[in-house]
Amino acid sequence: MKIALCPGSFDPVTYGHLDIIQRAARIFHKVHVAVVQNPNKKSLFSLEERLSMLKEATRGWANVEHGVFSGLVVDYARAQGATAIVRGLRAVSDFEYEFQMASMNRYLNPDVETVFIMTSSEHAYLSSSLVKEIAMFGGDISRWVPPHVEKRLMEKLRRPEQ
Repeated sequence: MKIALCPGSFDPVTYGHLDIIQRAARIFHKVHVAVVQNPNKKSLFSLEERLSMLKEATRGWANVEHGVFSGLVVDYARAQGATAIVRGLRAVSDFEYEFQMASMNRYLNPDVETVFIMTSSEHAYLSSSLVKEIAMFGGDISRWVPPHVEKRLMEKLRRPEQ
């Protein structure tokens, strides 16, 4: 059975993320989508909130599983039995960073390949950061995130800072 790991911060999950996950799910027997706990990144949503939104967005996708992790992605891939790490590429600017990460991951664990999937053209400019910024200024984000994500994002942005 070919298992792929699709890691990301998913803060929040967008239709661009879902495009890559769905296409990976057509290639691999099982796709393990994992929310990364990265202490170097300031997330708007908690780890639990991101996982919850991701699970709801992929509900009904039979060969997609979910998890969370911190640490080295290749270690988590090994623990899940994954032989591939799926990464989405939007533009040439993504490639340099992703190539560097793929090369290092291959050094750390040569049994895990990195597979790049080009995003669909309608999502080429999309990022979670842009979605959050547009929402912060009252813009319509409905074309970039599922309705449940839009609702939670708007609720989160309305709350006073704690």
